[in-house]
Amino acid sequence: MKILVVGSGGREHALCWSLAQTSDTRHTIFCTPGNDGIAQIARTVALGATDVKSLARFAEDERIELTVVGGEASLAAGLADEFAARGLAVAGPNARAAQLESSKAFAKDFMARHGIPTARYRVAEGANDAREILRRGEFGDGEAPVVVKADGLAAGKGVVVARDRAEAEGAISELMEEGKVGDEAARRVVIEEALTGREASLLFWTDGKDYLLMPPARDHKRVGEGDAGANTGGMGAITSPDVLDAETHARCVREIVEPTLAGLDAERLDFRGVVFVGLMLTPDGARVLEYNVRFGDPEAQAILVRLRSDLCAIFYSVARGRLGEARADWTDDSSACVVLASRGYPEKPVTGDSIAGLDAASADPRVQIFHAGTKRDAGGAWLTAGGRVLGVTSTGATLGEALARCYAAASRISWEGMHYRRDIGKFL
Repeated sequence: MKILVVGSGGREHALCWSLAQTSDTRHTIFCTPGNDGIAQIARTVALGATDVKSLARFAEDERIELTVVGGEASLAAGLADEFAARGLAVAGPNARAAQLESSKAFAKDFMARHGIPTARYRVAEGANDAREILRRGEFGDGEAPVVVKADGLAAGKGVVVARDRAEAEGAISELMEEGKVGDEAARRVVIEEALTGREASLLFWTDGKDYLLMPPARDHKRVGEGDAGANTGGMGAITSPDVLDAETHARCVREIVEPTLAGLDAERLDFRGVVFVGLMLTPDGARVLEYNVRFGDPEAQAILVRLRSDLCAIFYSVARGRLGEARADWTDDSSACVVLASRGYPEKPVTGDSIAGLDAASADPRVQIFHAGTKRDAGGAWLTAGGRVLGVTSTGATLGEALARCYAAASRISWEGMHYRRDIGKFL
């Protein structure tokens, strides 16, 4: 089979790796735009992930039999719509269904319509409206924390957990008046109560009718140890039995996963792809923080190293509406992914630094190193080419064993200013 993966980061490297690993058949895998690390296992093509028409023409010309979409921007741009109109099999929701991620207001209203547990919220159409919502005190007095979210896609920079009203008003000014995330993403904002508890992520494939669950995961967003510092795209992720106990997991399926699918069906939203549910495990039960309409990054790395089934068969069943015929079998162990980042990340990452030790770190066959932001120079040497550079990933009989392998491999890699969190998995 000829397969196209759309995207360029560590998630897409993991997808390409898993598509090649989990099948008895050798596929031809393309990745666009990809990166030099991905180029070791797939044919990279210099097309932008949101250049929908060019991607569709490429898929037609190459007779691509399955397209797997890595990132949300492609889906919001209508990639699945364009591919479906041309009769091309694509695993990813259409633009209307992708609003579950591309519009925070749409997602919150969807949850309200279908009784899916989430934080109380209000949608503000402008900065003055947002300030008035705060002044009415719907989410506590001026000293209470509150969450301010840009409505649209903001590359992980559109959510502010404000400690009090003054900080919330500052976030409103930055997002809506100063253009912190661009003019479009924050035309509206969602203001919601701040929830407390442990976070978890529950992902599943769906073709709109059936679903296959993945192992629950947990991401670490803050750049610093102890969950300190700025938010990032993710500094590491784990899967472990401790992320969700059996009772909580069953309740999440009953109260969140199945009502989400029922809501998609009731509203005739054509969703064929991956649903990512971000959860807060509060004392009153799990609450949905957000939906994503694709694999997380680095959750994908930690999850896919545990997959035993044929990933191509799963995605093809998703695309063709036959997921009920597919299986998803997983190893019984735990897994971890530790992200190695460039100096200056996440504010102003420095690129072009020479990476040492990749071969030594890759010597352990139980460790997979996924490239998120790398490139090779003319002499074949590896250089940094992004904020998040590598995802060092492994499995183990216990989470501690998986983490030990990741950190042992990470210790063999170096470049000027490289940094990573040494407490991934410590806050279960």
